[in-house]
Amino acid sequence: MSEMNWKAEMPAFKEKTDEFFAGNLPMKDYKGFSGYYGSYSQKGGKASMLRLRMPCGVVTKEKLAFVVEKMTAYGVKRSHFTTCQTIQLHDLTTDQLYPIMDAALDNDIIFIGGGGDFPRNVMCSPLSGVEQDEYFDVRPYAAKVSDYLLTKVKDKKMPRKLKVCFSNSRKNVPHATFRDLGFAANENGTFDVYCAGGLGNNPRFGVCVDHNVSPSDVLYYVEAMRKTFYAHGNYENRAKARTRYMVEAVGGEEKFIEIFQENLKKVKETMDLSISVEPVTITKTGTGKTEGMFVIPQKQEGLYAYLYHPQGGCPSVDVLRALQEVIADMQDVELRLSPDESCYIINLTADEVEKVKAVLSDNATTVFETSVSCIGASTCQVGLRDSQALLAACIKAVKENDIAADALPQMHVSGCPSSCGTHQIGSMGFRGHIKMVDKKPVSAFQLFIGGNDYQGNETMGREAGIIAETDIPSFVVELGKTVTASHLSFDAWVKENPDGIVAIAEKYF
Repeated sequence: MSEMNWKAEMPAFKEKTDEFFAGNLPMKDYKGFSGYYGSYSQKGGKASMLRLRMPCGVVTKEKLAFVVEKMTAYGVKRSHFTTCQTIQLHDLTTDQLYPIMDAALDNDIIFIGGGGDFPRNVMCSPLSGVEQDEYFDVRPYAAKVSDYLLTKVKDKKMPRKLKVCFSNSRKNVPHATFRDLGFAANENGTFDVYCAGGLGNNPRFGVCVDHNVSPSDVLYYVEAMRKTFYAHGNYENRAKARTRYMVEAVGGEEKFIEIFQENLKKVKETMDLSISVEPVTITKTGTGKTEGMFVIPQKQEGLYAYLYHPQGGCPSVDVLRALQEVIADMQDVELRLSPDESCYIINLTADEVEKVKAVLSDNATTVFETSVSCIGASTCQVGLRDSQALLAACIKAVKENDIAADALPQMHVSGCPSSCGTHQIGSMGFRGHIKMVDKKPVSAFQLFIGGNDYQGNETMGREAGIIAETDIPSFVVELGKTVTASHLSFDAWVKENPDGIVAIAEKYF
């Protein structure tokens, strides 16, 4: 990545940004420009955010140290683990933004293409390479694709962004079967390839365009997808410009597969994109045993991953600093960001797990506290509702009541239809909305239930009803108390009461 001279482009960004904050450039025009640099102005136009790409969700000790150092040096108080496995810094003035961007590029931390109509951060199953039941380690291939797409950021403009991901098992954590382009691992060491899926307005699952693809051929499929998107993406209507709209535009799945395969054939005839990777070998070993709710034994004997999920995916800089200090001298330890805004610390011995646990003072303590939320309307320009505030209110209400730890699920909250909080694939999700109460509009959220992202059982959550924002914590508490009284876990209760959530929610609609 370092061979790309991204710094040469920074003067143009600084000039336009100064112009925007001086009030001489409309927000819409600035957004169209700044997205290329992974930065947007926040709601109100008084501060900026910066999205740091973390390819495959990997945060090395050096990258964590950089984030902590710059947040500390420049007084940055707020960061966010995103559902696309990046780290966002928020509430930045230009005195913070510019030097952090310059320093990031000096440290091979890229933000270019982090927003706008460009290839985005390549995603990957967070525990790839260490997970006990994975089919194979897909991360080296995802890393090759990430490097390749970074060289294509300045190519012909795409209709909209392109999200690419790799999954290592049927758990489908990064949603390979419903991204713009997804590589889903098979037990035989190959990939099935899915295209043209996505959440948000008019969500759809991806179309499987090929089976049993050799991992060495993944770049051919990336290039075929780019050509297909260039040719059949909608350049006229941004609302219908994402890849998921191409399928119907070309006449259905069968025709789409035919077009994709034609482009794939042309790419293979004209380009040499075959790759090879070196398998990642972890030689570290550990002794002793440990267990706990967030402790995951790795396939490497004696090693563990530990899950860290700060509320809403927004870690305290003090906790990040403590984590960075405690892992600094631990062999082979690194962070892996997850699409549910969690972070796994991997390659820990049993003793190291205890040391890491001790410094994560803002970690979740229940599954419900690992709930997912987009950054919310108080920050996001296009956000409709403050999803972070709703999540905080719900967690507070649950803590104040006698609710069993397993009585509520991981909730998914999006402030608007864009589904940055992935509300459509959670067993319970909320999307920002409006509700009429006494003939007056009030802040509300649409309840979604029954979503599932497991490969082979994928289901988009169905809309159940609209609840006023102020009533949602009461609904969640009532649901939690009902499940607690049943002495069942939430999942077991739902199996016995498939209409139970709606039955409780009806009086709030």
